Amino acid sequence: MGTPPTENDSSIQFSKRLDDDGILASMGSVGDSYDNALMQNFFSTYNNELMYRRSWRTRDEAENALFAYIDGWYNTERIQNRLGWRSPGEYEAPWHVRHDDHPAAPAAGPDPAAAR
Repeated sequence: MGTPPTENDSSIQFSKRLDDDGILASMGSVGDSYDNALMQNFFSTYNNELMYRRSWRTRDEAENALFAYIDGWYNTERIQNRLGWRSPGEYEAPWHVRHDDHPAAPAAGPDPAAAR
């Protein structure tokens, strides 16, 4: 029986597997202060704003709360300095106003409601 892989061996194997599948291993450059900083900041924010403020009876309740936080508030309503202290929804609203007067053409094909 061989020796178990060391952390370095596992890391090399994992990096090769990611590379084989065309996946980038990190959002930052390895070994500097920016490595994974974006995700660490996000995890810190959602822990402080969501996870530490309440508890859930089931894993499903926790997953639903996390989804609602990310998709229902963090990505859409949270104000951001880079957007001029506006939420993404407020920032994108002028674009939607400019483009909503040109609705997309209806999809070709049979009307599914007509089959009822």
